[in-house]
Amino acid sequence: MEKVYGLLGRTLGHSWSVPIHRAFGCEGYRLIELEPDQLGDFLRREDIGGLNVTIPYKREVMKFCDEIDPAAADIGSVNTLVRRGEKLVGYNTDIGGFCYMLRRAGISLKGRKVLVLGSGGASLTAQAAARMEGARETVVISRRGENDYEALYARHSDGEVLINATPAGMWPNLEGQPADLRRLPHVTAAADMIYNPGRTNLLLQAEELEKPSPYRGDLLRLGAEPEPIRHIRRTGGLSMLVHQAKRAEELFFDKAIPDGETERITARLWRDMTNLVLVGMPGSGKTTVGRELAKLSGKPFVDLDEEIVKKAGKSIPEIFAQEGEGAFRALENQVLAEVCAKAGQVVATGGGAVLWSENRTAMRRTGRVYCLRRRLEDLPTEGRPLSQGAKLEEMERLRGPLYDAAADWSVQNEQSPEETAGQIWRDFCEC
Repeated sequence: MEKVYGLLGRTLGHSWSVPIHRAFGCEGYRLIELEPDQLGDFLRREDIGGLNVTIPYKREVMKFCDEIDPAAADIGSVNTLVRRGEKLVGYNTDIGGFCYMLRRAGISLKGRKVLVLGSGGASLTAQAAARMEGARETVVISRRGENDYEALYARHSDGEVLINATPAGMWPNLEGQPADLRRLPHVTAAADMIYNPGRTNLLLQAEELEKPSPYRGDLLRLGAEPEPIRHIRRTGGLSMLVHQAKRAEELFFDKAIPDGETERITARLWRDMTNLVLVGMPGSGKTTVGRELAKLSGKPFVDLDEEIVKKAGKSIPEIFAQEGEGAFRALENQVLAEVCAKAGQVVATGGGAVLWSENRTAMRRTGRVYCLRRRLEDLPTEGRPLSQGAKLEEMERLRGPLYDAAADWSVQNEQSPEETAGQIWRDFCEC
């Protein structure tokens, strides 16, 4: 009998589990979306080989298990099911994946006050890890009850490690953020169990707190005190996802898999799914270099200006002339959000795409952002009304800090497009 292997859940459009398990050798692994009333009949099937379980069924499946591994029973959550003879056995591989993710990021829970956001199955894993790792205190924050989100800031702002075990910020609802790190001044580490997008709004805020504000100079001139810089160790959930999948594969097929496979598959998946995003001054070579990067990487190329023209049904100069820059920027914001919600592309943005903070966030959530630099005198200005004369110098003065705020890395584009693309691709592959 051919066995069934896959991920069991209710809504799985965000999942990366299929390529992960196929990379481990489970070619028949698939997504299995079920409604709650379908769960029992499916789990009684005799052809089940092995299943991973995700939201919202990690606790629900326990009542269908003939046996539950003691560690999973202690956690109170099952994320892996294996058919052994006539018995359906439940395990929890999330706990090993979660601890692996923390170690990889250099995050320790020992002796620290840990804030766990959420009270579902993922939260139970985080709580168990806090017990195992010797946390001084663990507080579970939920929408209702004594420790709700008001209490988070009123009574638990002394928390030192923040763990997001909620779906806030998960694809496709990318704008969500479960907590404001600015109101938690003692947090020095943040772990988000979400893996899609690669950098949730929570993790992006942790990064931003580590960087000087792009407006720092202006604030100082106005006599205002810029926000203090904080270093917050941080991690998303991709390595957790891959490592728990490794352990699940070991249970499915009763075989040992080296931990090095976790790193190999994590790196491969990150490269495949992460966008390469180019920003920079008008005429800095984003489109030309982007096309070369698409050839090198095998990723599809997306020119944001071309997508805007398609959406508007008119050229960009026509949009500016008929509707003004404000209307163009609003359309640019809409199109960029749609483009960056997809994975695994090379995206060349317009020169002004960094002007809106929402755009900078959208780029960074799903991509690694590269700024192309060129000397002002080398930037072409013909046919670019905003780049004429002194306007170009003023544009660079205003946009320069915003390019820095958006970019993960900057490169001087003063060589051939092929050489610049090669330089970016090498950096991307080494991340």
